[in-house]
Amino acid sequence: MKIGVLAAQGAFAEHIAALNKLNTEAVPVRLPRELTGVDGLIIPGGESTAISRLMDAYDLMAKIADMAKNGLPVFGTCAGMILLAKEVAGDGARSLGLMDIKVRRNAFGRQVDSFETALTIPALGEIPFPAVFIRAPYIEECKNGAIVLAKLDDGTAVAARQGRLLATAFHPELTEDPRLHKYFLDIVAGKV
Repeated sequence: MKIGVLAAQGAFAEHIAALNKLNTEAVPVRLPRELTGVDGLIIPGGESTAISRLMDAYDLMAKIADMAKNGLPVFGTCAGMILLAKEVAGDGARSLGLMDIKVRRNAFGRQVDSFETALTIPALGEIPFPAVFIRAPYIEECKNGAIVLAKLDDGTAVAARQGRLLATAFHPELTEDPRLHKYFLDIVAGKV
């Protein structure tokens, strides 16, 4: 199995390291030709506007959207979740428009408002997941088969799945817990 990690901006090296710890080949993707032969793609956090502009500049936006519509599993974290969403509340940020979720950018405030929390994610088992939120978005709405996978204690949705698409508002690559990356690999393999 080979997983591409969009290397336009953000914590792509950390995602590659997390996948390597799971004995999975992971390659940085900066150009359309580097998508050849990947079985799945991770779109990391960073700044969603900057990432979308870089994706446009390197002709990745349409290529990734087409591949995902044809079944390529895609996992978006933080800004990656914004880029997967069909609707971005408030500012109309450009996205791939793949996942039937409505998200709000920087929903928890500025950088100083970043936080960590133990998050219950039933798909990963009973042990809470150490979720790291940095200028994070959240999910306002899921529809048409998109389902919420995790919520904060106040009910705010922060993770969702729709078929072979997975999105989190937080950064699993910044923890030592491999379960979310393993869950994505299971989606790629058709196990879940």
